[in-house]
Amino acid sequence: MIPLGTSTIVPAKTRLLGALLVLAACSGAGEVTLRTASPTPTLTPIATRTPAPTAVAASPAASPSASPTPIVHPPGQTHYVAMGASDTVGVGSLDPLNGSWPSRVAALLPPGSTYRNLGVRGSLTAQAQRDQLPVAIREQPTIVTIWLAVNDMLAQVPAGAYGASLAAILDALVQGTEARIFVGNVPDLRAVPIFRAVDPAVVLALVQAYNFQVTTAAAKHPGRVVGVDIFAGSAELTTDITVSADGFHPSDNGYALIAWRFADAMRRRGIPLKATP
Repeated sequence: MIPLGTSTIVPAKTRLLGALLVLAACSGAGEVTLRTASPTPTLTPIATRTPAPTAVAASPAASPSASPTPIVHPPGQTHYVAMGASDTVGVGSLDPLNGSWPSRVAALLPPGSTYRNLGVRGSLTAQAQRDQLPVAIREQPTIVTIWLAVNDMLAQVPAGAYGASLAAILDALVQGTEARIFVGNVPDLRAVPIFRAVDPAVVLALVQAYNFQVTTAAAKHPGRVVGVDIFAGSAELTTDITVSADGFHPSDNGYALIAWRFADAMRRRGIPLKATP
């Protein structure tokens, strides 16, 4: 998700509603009927920002390497790599290093496991494909999580183009690693505070168009790629308790719920995780 610390809600020529209308119309997921809504708050465009990749190393084995040579892990060791944007980094948590949802998932891994967070604030999916994917492959993880979409939506990336980038990431991870890959879809954003002024039908149409792309990309690799349904039961993720003070990113309570969704999907696919951190 877009970090509001660097991109705030301000008057601008490009209106959020206009972006949503264009994206929903170009989604490639079928025709949608959209209602006209009144002018709404706008977001500074983020398409021209190219953030440098950053990472949080959870162990010496997860430290960056300048060499493209794949990292070799001890036999049987679980190595988890998280790809994503500011919510993967943990923006909105009081303690992002430990409070992000991937960090919470990592805390449930078996003893001796290692973890690398490749999340980049403001990252688009195409940027993650360029910057995070090569590192993820070099890490040779056994588990990968991916949660990318909302920045693309706000940057007016058509759903089809988003889907192509996501599919390319999944294809490369399947070919270049032995990892089980868990990819999250988009929650129902209609109740998220910064979207409340936008026509709910427009927001829902766009979310559904993007989620169609997530489902399609994941379905290409049954057995290796698992879709994590964040959309179902979104109400619990979009309350004043689970959204942080910026009105956009999850709070610590929200991150705990997201971590539970990913962890539950992992357990159901046979990955041993502790019941609680």
